[in-house]
Amino acid sequence: MNIFLEELSRRHCHEYLLVIYDGAPCHKISALTIPKNMMIEQLPPYSPELNPVEHIWDEAREKFFKNLVFKNMDAVEDKLTEALLYFESHPKVVKSLTGFEWIINHS
Repeated sequence: MNIFLEELSRRHCHEYLLVIYDGAPCHKISALTIPKNMMIEQLPPYSPELNPVEHIWDEAREKFFKNLVFKNMDAVEDKLTEALLYFESHPKVVKSLTGFEWIINHS
């Protein structure tokens, strides 16, 4: 998680970022180093309506991981990379999965 935060901070060094994270064990605030251009807030537990990425993971599991058995972790990582590259190249699919009313009309 720290590597992710560092990379996010570097790529958006001229912006102040609000990062929302879930309660995963690797996301414990005491284990994180928060960059100066960033603030983080934890989601309440069991709040999929506030965490649109959950819909991406559901779609990835359904479309890319359904009824598969992998020989090793490299094969899992390859399939995950395939799924993420698909979402990266299909922004309309991502918008349809994550474009909640409160996100689209946030004014």
